[in-house]
Amino acid sequence: MPRPVAAAGGAGDEAPLGPRARLWPSLAAVYRAQLSRARVARIPLLFVATFQSIGIMVMMRGVVDGGGDARSVVAGSSVLVVAFVGLNLLAQYFGQLRSSGGLDHYATLPAPAAAVVLGAAGAYASFTVPGTVVTAVFGSVLFGLPMGHLWVLAAVIPLAGAALSGLGAALGLLAPRPELATLLGQLGMSAALLLGVLPAHRMPEGVQLLRDLLPSTYGVEAFARTFDPDPAWASVLGDLTVCGAVGVASLALATWAYRRAAVR
Repeated sequence: MPRPVAAAGGAGDEAPLGPRARLWPSLAAVYRAQLSRARVARIPLLFVATFQSIGIMVMMRGVVDGGGDARSVVAGSSVLVVAFVGLNLLAQYFGQLRSSGGLDHYATLPAPAAAVVLGAAGAYASFTVPGTVVTAVFGSVLFGLPMGHLWVLAAVIPLAGAALSGLGAALGLLAPRPELATLLGQLGMSAALLLGVLPAHRMPEGVQLLRDLLPSTYGVEAFARTFDPDPAWASVLGDLTVCGAVGVASLALATWAYRRAAVR
């Protein structure tokens, strides 16, 4: 009797897998989903972040009259909104996502790890735009600063947002418990408050060195320089370049932390 011929697609054959999703379409999908979620759940917290920054400027108005100190206070308070949302809230989000098993859902998707991290970070950074602009305008009026160069926020927000969001995501993904992720996010935001809002020349030398290690301070310096009558645009560009480079590094760290957490 002739031997039966194995049918095509038998047990020994494997169906070919579909192509893995490309980075940019996946990033756009994650970004839209995260932005929709943040719009519903984070509006009250954005109000708190904006109100907090405005309150700090009002309090500092009794100590700072104008000049370079006022520029530092307004710039630091504006970027503080980005730190509150991008660093603090994103650390909490990824910490809770890891502890609840939510990373398993993303791990089953064909989306690259970079798309998940960049999409979430971009959504949270975008969410800070209204509060940052309101804070900058209010501070400029409060301290009598010119508003002709507020357009530089179009560069400061995404670059500082990338640096802080990447750092927040990495903290949330690397923290062993969500409570620790929340604590680290709060400490990071407190550092952005103390080191970013207070004028640098009033700090001890050792604290100034710590300030140089905080990525958001380069966004603060870039924004503060634009309040000068004749801004040093080369210095502004240099600060923004450093902020952008740190943003790339922090997002790469967050992507590595995501891959590390997703396989556990």
